[in-house]
Amino acid sequence: MSSGGHGSATDRRLNALFRHLSSSARMDPQQLNSIAASPTSANQNDSVFSHVVRAPEDPILGVTVAYNKDPSPLKLNLGVGAYRTEEGKPLVLNVVRKAEQQLVNDRSRVKEYLPIVGLAEFNKLSAKLILGADSPAIRENRVTTVQCLSGTGSLRVGAEFLARHYHQRTIYIPQPTWGNHPKVFTLAGLSVKSYRYYDPATRGLNFQGLLEDLGSAPAGAIVLLHACAHNPTGVDPTLQQWERIRQLMRSKGLLPFFDSAYQGFASGSLDSDAQSVRMFVADGGECFIAQSYAKNLGLYGERVGALSIVCKTADVAGRVESQVKLVIRPMYSNPPIHGASIVAAILRDR
Repeated sequence: MSSGGHGSATDRRLNALFRHLSSSARMDPQQLNSIAASPTSANQNDSVFSHVVRAPEDPILGVTVAYNKDPSPLKLNLGVGAYRTEEGKPLVLNVVRKAEQQLVNDRSRVKEYLPIVGLAEFNKLSAKLILGADSPAIRENRVTTVQCLSGTGSLRVGAEFLARHYHQRTIYIPQPTWGNHPKVFTLAGLSVKSYRYYDPATRGLNFQGLLEDLGSAPAGAIVLLHACAHNPTGVDPTLQQWERIRQLMRSKGLLPFFDSAYQGFASGSLDSDAQSVRMFVADGGECFIAQSYAKNLGLYGERVGALSIVCKTADVAGRVESQVKLVIRPMYSNPPIHGASIVAAILRDR
């Protein structure tokens, strides 16, 4: 109990309670005094969580924590990547403000729950953005797309589905890769291994090492691929190298899982930056694609993303979606509506 006015007010309430108990239950005054004098059990004993040790800050988000604590007026936040204004605030794109204004002015909009898979129009437009409007896979209904909680949530939902329903539990990730990838996949139930990717000596791609490591991976293993603008190196394979990677992976039955967090940022073209993914879809094979709109639409805090799973047939895609819903429902039930509505408003209007 704190000291001062708050404590005395609490004392008055306790005394009133004791008088009430005394009159209603005819308790012995000595019993009442003992109740008033004894501290609560929480004050007597240590917390049941006393054994919990303080975890280290996240290596990426922890930079922002340190930045916020630093009193220096001459500081820059080099943690989470964001396009920022001169004042250090994330830049809100004009097109996003315009879309939000449209949404605010639409009096027919309500705050109803979305379905488990999210906003249907957002899902449809997200698949078209990454696969192309004329994609045969979309035309043949072989793609199931579900709205998720940005790129991280899309990766996690896809990984949990694979852990439940895919015959291989091993995923190969590039060395190095985004710091959250190993944790996301491990906690989802997959076993994480790495393949060579970056060559510090040339500051380029270790293409030979990549081919050797994927070539020795067990048949059917999952392989994480950065669609473009590899994080953290910025080094991407050329289209010719992507074709070699595709041929090798398909020959061994390796399952591609693309992480597309920067579509449009590597080349300035949304279509060019999706070429790696489209090559793997054009051969008729199956693949997973996690999309994030945090970076390319500046919707960092809206947590807008999508998971697309390209299947061999429409029937398989339908059954896969039914099981993905069983992953999402107990995790977060259904995704938020606002950010996805912004994306849909922008993507539907050329």
